Amino acid sequence: MSLVTIAIALGLLAIVYGFVTSRQVLGADAGTARMQEIAGAIQEGAQAYLKRQYTTIAIVGGIVAVIVGLFLGAISAIGFVIGAVLSGVAGFIGMNISVRSNVRTAAAAQKGLQEGLTLAFRAGAITGMLVAGLALLAIAVFYWYLTAIAGYGIGGEDRTVIDALVALAFGASLISIFARLGGGIFTKAADVGADLVGKVEAGIPEDDPRNPAVIADNVGDNVGDCAGMAADLFETYVVTVGATMVLTALLLADTAGTLLGNLMVLPLLIGGACILTSIVGTYAVRLGGGTNIMGAMYKGFLVTAALSVPAIWFMMQLALGDMGMLIGGEPVGDVVQIVDGSNLAEEGLSAQITRFTGWDLFWCSMLGLVITGLIIWITEYYTGTNFRPVRSIAKASETGHGTNVIQGLAISLEATALPTLVIVAGIIIAYQLAGLIGIAYAATAMLALAGMVVALDAYGPVTDNAGGIAEMAGLDDAVREKTDALDAVGNTTKAVTKGYAIGSAGLAALVLFAAYTTDLTHYFPNLDVDFSLENPYVIVGLLLGALLPYLFGAMGMTAVGRAAGDVVKDVRDQFSADPGIMAGTSKPDYARTVDLVTKAAIKEMIVPSLLPVLTPVAVYFVITLVAGQQNGFAALGALLLGVIVSGLFVALSMTSGGGAWDNAKKYIEDGNHGGKGSEAHKAAVTGDTVGDPYKDTAGPAVNPMIKITNIVALLLLAALAG
Repeated sequence: MSLVTIAIALGLLAIVYGFVTSRQVLGADAGTARMQEIAGAIQEGAQAYLKRQYTTIAIVGGIVAVIVGLFLGAISAIGFVIGAVLSGVAGFIGMNISVRSNVRTAAAAQKGLQEGLTLAFRAGAITGMLVAGLALLAIAVFYWYLTAIAGYGIGGEDRTVIDALVALAFGASLISIFARLGGGIFTKAADVGADLVGKVEAGIPEDDPRNPAVIADNVGDNVGDCAGMAADLFETYVVTVGATMVLTALLLADTAGTLLGNLMVLPLLIGGACILTSIVGTYAVRLGGGTNIMGAMYKGFLVTAALSVPAIWFMMQLALGDMGMLIGGEPVGDVVQIVDGSNLAEEGLSAQITRFTGWDLFWCSMLGLVITGLIIWITEYYTGTNFRPVRSIAKASETGHGTNVIQGLAISLEATALPTLVIVAGIIIAYQLAGLIGIAYAATAMLALAGMVVALDAYGPVTDNAGGIAEMAGLDDAVREKTDALDAVGNTTKAVTKGYAIGSAGLAALVLFAAYTTDLTHYFPNLDVDFSLENPYVIVGLLLGALLPYLFGAMGMTAVGRAAGDVVKDVRDQFSADPGIMAGTSKPDYARTVDLVTKAAIKEMIVPSLLPVLTPVAVYFVITLVAGQQNGFAALGALLLGVIVSGLFVALSMTSGGGAWDNAKKYIEDGNHGGKGSEAHKAAVTGDTVGDPYKDTAGPAVNPMIKITNIVALLLLAALAG
């Protein structure tokens, strides 16, 4: 059995796990007829939204596929389509499992907290394993076809495999940014609108069935937090693993054939090994004798991480044979200078990689696991109700809405420091061990745990919906207490996943940037591109790149504000036209509100999503027209760095800050600082309203935006050279 078929087999194992576990989850008790009726309305709304969203995306994707085919050839166009379709499939699967599991989680919570936790987490694990499995299969099968069936090489002048892998990542990224942003606009417009009119104006509880926006809010949990997240992590997985393979092909193309082939497949093997360990980890999520839900989640993660250490070592031993073997070409002093496999030290070229061994790659992979654990812990610290940041926002709520917002903004800014230090340390250590390849392997190991991390995230919308169904179906308060306890942890796990995705995106984007500079040297060897800060066009590129995440975030936030305003007006109109809604003698028109939010989200997602696709092309051609091609390439490269640096801070600030605002509200609702209905609670609702589009719309969508900008630059180079 070849190494790539081992990776394919492990990817298929994830699909089998998802199928078997879904039968167990969907075979559970679905509760009363009323609970099933509410769940059916949520399911119908979510499917209607995704159908309309994917129809719109398909039109844009079809046009882009034709453009890719014209400039890069049919193979790259096929790769783009595979990435786009499977990204959409990952999102649809995530939504489909979530909307069927929520009512069963509510029913299970009637039996006990452990029962509710088990069912909700298993539902999340289905999404997690299917996302990781589909992502691994997308790359592994496509690579196997290109090399074993079509017969394309991975060294020399033939760039077919490299361009095809980049196009595959582009397809996944393009659909991901639409799904993340569109779903985020939907979920937060509905959530903000429901809170402003329901909690603040009408004084009714969250998920009260009298609120016309309550079904739209629950639909939003699925299309944003679940479908959008699944597409996002699918894209992050494909881009990271694909970028590692591309960088390997570019920097080590002169390596002996069998070794180069094994190095190309090694990231796939690492991903496959961690799918196996993640499956084992899902069965370790249990409360034991206590009620610490987050602790139960951590048991699963720690088991997965611990088992991944020997699993990754085994795969590296399998691929490399001799872990101490020197990789990287003939040494030149203490450094190997390689550009596309050629030893060009005599020509003074600057592309450098440190010599490394299999052990160096192993330690870089372990570093990736450590970075993942640290980012998860830091994100929990800034968003968990047990720690200073969230409690400081809750305390500030006692003195009003303004102080809540001020403290929330302060925490969102502070929350960027520790993750940045972790990522900086990771970059330095990985680079010292194995150069750019070391950074790539650290990022690959981070994404190898995606199955378990997505499981933690997808658990969130399931428990959120379960609480809503329990409220609307009039279940006992004891049931709502259990679903609220599960949901409070879900807010933290969702924030953790976003922090994880953003951290790995930063490393992956650096790998893509390295591929850009290496490709630039290959395609345009006679062009002396000046990337120094003395070149004003580099400064121009840096400034424009740093601007993009802010402008993109502003567009996302504005879109939520506009759509939420429409929801507020609709709910007010329904309350005004039919007083029987508040009296409980008549039902609100849920479908009308869902349709309104659907149209708004689809309309608002188009322009921001195209911003990172069109900007790199525009910057290159404008600067080239004004100052020549070499300055065009310099400005484009600087743009990529600006997007990475600025995007990392914007995304971390928004996701952690928004999560802290949300859990500060929940902390007060648990009876602290006056509890529900108090002035502090009203202030916390305002803060949560600000934080919602931060953490669920603009912030998470910056993640695919960073990578798609870099991918477009790579494809532009290939198109210009072709």
